[in-house]
Amino acid sequence: MAGARRSSIRNFKRAAFGWKPLAVTLLAVLCAAAAGCSLLVSPPSPAPPLVSAPAETSHARELAAALVERGRELTSMQTAAVMEYREANQHVKAREQILVRRPANLRVEALSPFGLALVVAANDSHLEIFEPSSDTLYKGDASAESLNRFAQIPLAPKPAVNLLMGLAPDNGEFVRQPDSVSAEGGLLIAAYKGADGSVIELGFEGAQLAMVRERRQGVIHYEVRYSDYRDIGGFQFAHRIEADFPRARTHVNFSFQHPIINGILADSLFALKPGPATKQVDLGQAGVSSAVAGLHG
Repeated sequence: MAGARRSSIRNFKRAAFGWKPLAVTLLAVLCAAAAGCSLLVSPPSPAPPLVSAPAETSHARELAAALVERGRELTSMQTAAVMEYREANQHVKAREQILVRRPANLRVEALSPFGLALVVAANDSHLEIFEPSSDTLYKGDASAESLNRFAQIPLAPKPAVNLLMGLAPDNGEFVRQPDSVSAEGGLLIAAYKGADGSVIELGFEGAQLAMVRERRQGVIHYEVRYSDYRDIGGFQFAHRIEADFPRARTHVNFSFQHPIINGILADSLFALKPGPATKQVDLGQAGVSSAVAGLHG
C-alpha cells in the first residue's frame, strides 16, 4: 500500500513537471500573488536613488498615463514564440503559440518536433490543460494558487495578459502621480505603493516601458524587462520579454516572432472541448494524484 502511494506521488510529480514549461509561459506571466512555501527568503533589495526634480516627476506621470492609454487601445495579441526557462537544475527551451485577449484570457500551445505537445487555456478564473498524447483534459481554477501548484511560480491570468502585452499590471493604479521617482541605469522609475504595502515600479527608457518590478517588504518579488521594440501598425511593441523571480531563483524569457495585435480571437479558443473518448480530471479533487498516476503509469 505504501509502495503504491509512493509510486503514485512519483508519477504525479512527473506529470506536473511535464506541464511546467507551459505554466511558466502563462507568466508572461509575472503576475505575482502570495509567495508559495517553496520560495526562498531573500534580504531586502535596495531601492533606486530618488529623483526630487518636479520636472522628472511630471514626466514620469505623463509616461505612466500614456501606458494607461495604450492599455485602452490594445485588446489582443497572438504570436509564435520561443520560450526559455531556467532554474537551478533545469533548462527548458520550447517553441510555442501564444494567444492573449484582455482582460484575462490566454491560450498557450507547446510544440514538439512531432506536433502539438500540450495546450493550456485560461478563461478568467477557469484553467484547462489538454495533453494530446494521453487524450486527457485537466480542469481547475485559474488562480495563483493552482498555477503555483503546477509551475512553482505565482501568477494569475489578468496581470499575466497585461504583462505579456507590455502593459502595467493594473491600469487603474497608474493614473495618479507616482509616490516616488528615481533613476536607475538609464531608466526613469515611477513607484506606486499598493494598499497591501507592496510597491510596483515602472521603468521607462525614453517613451517606452522597459521594466515592471514588484517589491514586497523591500524584497524584489518579480522583475520583467522589455526590449526589441518594433512597429506593428503604428504601435511600438516589445518582441523580447525577460522575467526574473529572485526568491524562487527562476528566469524565463520570450522571443516573439511576428506578433499580430488587436486581431479578433473567438471565445472558443479559450475553452477546450473534450472529444467523446477524452479523459477528464478535476485538478481540485483530493484524488487527482492517483488519477494522473493511472494515466501516466
